[in-house]
Amino acid sequence: MRRSLILTVAATVSMVLLAMLIPMAVLVQSYALEDRLSQAALEVQATETVVAGQDKGAVAVYIDRINSDSDSTVTTVLYPDGTGIGPNPGEDDRVREARRTGQARVDDTDTGAQILVPVSLGGSSTLPSLTRVVRVDVLEPGLGSGVFRAWVILALLGVALLAGSLVLADRLGRSFVQPIRALAAAAQRLGDRSRPATVTVAGPAEVRELGVALNRLVGRIEVLLERERESVSNLSHRLRTPVTALRLRIDGLSDPAERDRLSSDLDELEGMVDHVVREARRSEREGLVADTDAAAVLAERVRFWAPLAEDQGRRFDLHLEVPGATRVAVRASEQDLVAVLDVLLDNVFTYTQEGVAVRVSLISAPGGGLELIVEDAGPGYPGDLDVASRGTSGAGSTGLGLSIVDKTATESGGRLVLGRSELGGARASVLLGPPT
Repeated sequence: MRRSLILTVAATVSMVLLAMLIPMAVLVQSYALEDRLSQAALEVQATETVVAGQDKGAVAVYIDRINSDSDSTVTTVLYPDGTGIGPNPGEDDRVREARRTGQARVDDTDTGAQILVPVSLGGSSTLPSLTRVVRVDVLEPGLGSGVFRAWVILALLGVALLAGSLVLADRLGRSFVQPIRALAAAAQRLGDRSRPATVTVAGPAEVRELGVALNRLVGRIEVLLERERESVSNLSHRLRTPVTALRLRIDGLSDPAERDRLSSDLDELEGMVDHVVREARRSEREGLVADTDAAAVLAERVRFWAPLAEDQGRRFDLHLEVPGATRVAVRASEQDLVAVLDVLLDNVFTYTQEGVAVRVSLISAPGGGLELIVEDAGPGYPGDLDVASRGTSGAGSTGLGLSIVDKTATESGGRLVLGRSELGGARASVLLGPPT
């Protein structure tokens, strides 16, 4: 918007300046020629007096002097006998017409203008045979005269007006753009975990109206979100009582097989309720777009598992390919990253024998994000493994198994790839995409 306004003003002002300055430059040159004509008229009067009262020798001296002193006019005296004194002695029809009529005249020429003044030598007589003609050729002003200086002044004035209009347009555009940018920044912060601050209303009336509307919209959204959180919390608490009652009734069943089956179903129901509550509160914890330093979180979680590996006599390696002191952000919450690593390590510790080596690698992805690789020297994954539906539960596991790993990787813009490790066992590669 700011750039468009500046370009529009520049184009408009340039056209206006061209429409004004070009005619003014032509007028300046015309005025300069008129000024030279005025000066030449004064010179003609003095020359007429000399021609009327002096002989040809005195006239020649005078003509040479005035021609050498002036670079804008050329004076020539033409006699009736066809001779002339000056640089341009030849006659033409206009000279003969002026001698015949005895009237002065001014004509335009290719080089400027020409003044013809008849000078009679016979007192009141105007006979052509006694009339001399003073011809003054007025040269058109060139770049060496004051015209060029006037043109330079006009050009500088035009540049100054254009620069001033651009500065004014820039300030005007800035008064529009800055409040709009502030509104855009406030709108982008709506997805943060913290409560959004009230937008400062400033700028033109239309922008202030937009700011007021945005503040009103944010307030309404916050009220709706708060009501939703309260409803989810109430739902969780309300379900606890009937679930507890059902568990007590199930524990009172005499049939062990039926009791175990119903207890398993009730555990699954509780897990689903907890999952719904966690998902409903995800935006409150993470914001609209999660942004977590995956390298720091996962490295710390690997150290959490290290004592268990030591107790089981496992070789437990952490391989880092992350630039030092660099934050590697991914589009996943801290809780989800911890759950991903817990699931993968829990599978290793649960389904491999003690003493089997484990290696965890954290590698910065070229396009942003992080690749988490968990490898072991165990038997590897079964060939018919279905990641989307598989769920396991073990020490420290979330109970959702590899399905939550696949979901977390996919939602971050990455993927989960299972394969064979160089250690001889399973290899799980989780690519976590960067925040967008």
